[in-house]
Amino acid sequence: MKITEHIHYVGVNDRQKSLFEGLWPLPNGVSYNSYLIVDKMITLVDTVEVSFFAQFIENIHEIIGDRPIDYLVINHMEPDHSGSLALIKKYYPDITLIGNKKTGEMVEGFYGLNTAFKEIKNGDFIETGVVRLSFVLTPMIHWPETMMTLATTLQADDSGQDAPTLLFSGDAFGCFGALNGGVVDKDINCETFWLEMTRYYSNIVGKYGTPVQQALKKLAGTNIDYICSTHGPVWNEHVGRVVGIYDRLSRYETEPGIVICYGTMYGNTERMAEHIARAASRAGVKNIALYNVSTTHHSYILRDIFRYRGLIVGAPTYNNGLYHEMDVLLSEIASRNVNNHLLGVFGSHTWSSKAVAAIEEWNGQHLHFEQVGASVDMKQGLSDDVRQQCEALGTAMAERLLSEAAE
Repeated sequence: MKITEHIHYVGVNDRQKSLFEGLWPLPNGVSYNSYLIVDKMITLVDTVEVSFFAQFIENIHEIIGDRPIDYLVINHMEPDHSGSLALIKKYYPDITLIGNKKTGEMVEGFYGLNTAFKEIKNGDFIETGVVRLSFVLTPMIHWPETMMTLATTLQADDSGQDAPTLLFSGDAFGCFGALNGGVVDKDINCETFWLEMTRYYSNIVGKYGTPVQQALKKLAGTNIDYICSTHGPVWNEHVGRVVGIYDRLSRYETEPGIVICYGTMYGNTERMAEHIARAASRAGVKNIALYNVSTTHHSYILRDIFRYRGLIVGAPTYNNGLYHEMDVLLSEIASRNVNNHLLGVFGSHTWSSKAVAAIEEWNGQHLHFEQVGASVDMKQGLSDDVRQQCEALGTAMAERLLSEAAE
């Protein structure tokens, strides 16, 4: 599919895989995006997962026929983007691979390829004819070799208009979801992609907020007309919105709202969560996400934790410790360096209270969130006193969020 005069989309869609990286649900599939620059010299930007190579090579041949490919720019070495390298080399034995030093090490390590390789550094460029490719090293988004490539045309088009600037961004600015027909955002309904972008970022890139900010600073001042990521739509109309989402998420900036997540064995802790949520709603908070940590995949919970400032977690005591799925979730939050959150705590026990203390210990040692309201610890069943404590916790969190929003 043609994006601009010289640049074509040759990616593929995966509607077979149920878990991305064996971890993250794909209810709408995922795309593996690759791009072909047709100029005096032919350049391929990234490849696709190897199991889709037959369709991939067909897409390439549809554009260039039997012409050889001169360059392959490797922005990211993760196998869903580099998996077809060895086969591409068989089809185009004279191709030159382009990447940074760490890329070259991974090409040999993953695929055993000792082939023509052009090592580039930050700020280097090549010209393929009328297109100039400039390279921006963006390490740790989210691997050490990640980089981006800017494509600019060195002459105006026939109308005299300046040609657009495209950013091949690797995994950055990507999202889950297959492309159902169109490729560029202006040709498709993008509503399903916005929350999937946040879920993609929070689960895969979320730990690396500082490197994302460093990359955004490198790109500042560049007028980007298209963002060509390796997953999801090509962004054109929504470039500003997409960059804004990454900027906000990488600064861990949130909006007023509460994620209430709980573990429960027999429904008693769940009842506590319901009373907390109702009280927060009565106090005026509209954005409330309520999750059972055992039945909702954690990727969706983490997505909303990145979105909302308030977090209230609760679980029963289990095996004289913290309920397993809550322990896992807290570890996942901590591993992503999430900050700038308010925390509420509740829990339950039958004869030995451990869960509430364990959550507070997790916070003190790893999360470092500001605790709001008094922790609620229920022994056995939900009494009127415990219900009132739950309502007080929900109200305290709501009032704090609303007071901040009013400032």
